[in-house]
Amino acid sequence: MTNVDAVQAQTPAAPTPGLDPDGKPATGFRANKRKFAWVDNWHYVVLVIAVAVSIFPFYWIFVVASNTSAVTSQVPPRIVPGPNFIVNATEAISRVPFVSALVNSFVVATVTTISSVFFGTLAGFAFAKMRFPGRNVLMTFVIATMLIPLQQLGLIPLYMLMDRFGWVGSLRAVIVPAMVTGFGVFWMRQVIATSVHDELLEAGRVDGCTMFGLFRHVVIPSVRSGAAVLGMFTFLFAWNDFLWPLVVLGGNQSSHTIQLALRQMNQTYYAEHSMVLAGTFMSLIPLLIVFVVFSRQMIAGLTEGAVKG
Repeated sequence: MTNVDAVQAQTPAAPTPGLDPDGKPATGFRANKRKFAWVDNWHYVVLVIAVAVSIFPFYWIFVVASNTSAVTSQVPPRIVPGPNFIVNATEAISRVPFVSALVNSFVVATVTTISSVFFGTLAGFAFAKMRFPGRNVLMTFVIATMLIPLQQLGLIPLYMLMDRFGWVGSLRAVIVPAMVTGFGVFWMRQVIATSVHDELLEAGRVDGCTMFGLFRHVVIPSVRSGAAVLGMFTFLFAWNDFLWPLVVLGGNQSSHTIQLALRQMNQTYYAEHSMVLAGTFMSLIPLLIVFVVFSRQMIAGLTEGAVKG
């Protein structure tokens, strides 16, 4: 017998599926484990279904936007994209001031997001880590503003205030009231209270940091994930806001946001659904970009402390 034959003789044979290592039919726990092993892969199936359900509305918008209205009204409806997306998008851009409305929405959403995150983090730092008279009363008042539908109840007095300032029809009337929100203050207060430890602040004071220096060098780096979440939701809300811009911007089309421009595409007795959804699909692209950017920052902030080195 050669060395190769000796090694092969000592190497145990691979077990046959459905049999024990001794060659007998598998029974009991081992048989049930092999029988239901495919159940372990069900979470992948659930994830695939969830992704498909989430993506389908965007896909259907593109399908309708790339066909004519006559095609989309057929029964059964067409479920594949057509060749008319460029035509519908060009018509949408030419019918309303689409590009200027897109720029206005981007300006409003960006300025609102930056200011809301900054002031919310600043106020949250004060409520979470500073001791001053009336702190609990003020925090209760901030929470109370979240329990009242201010956008509906405060519509008339806020419009009167904007009219007194001379801001009706201007983007300032949309930006300034949303520069800081009760939800932003409460959210960042909770994030700072759990993420920023008092020992870090004491170490910063020992190193000679001022109060704003602590906010800049200690607080902001520690709450990037929470600030990213707040920024993402603030941008989405500002971009999709319709009621307040409709009331305060009025007939000044040069200041209209993208939601008002999409509303103008609908005729009184007839709506060109393909054209409207072509404009809607183009208005969703900035939202998708912002979501990708903020989600990456949020994941980076959450995993930063989990890596040693």
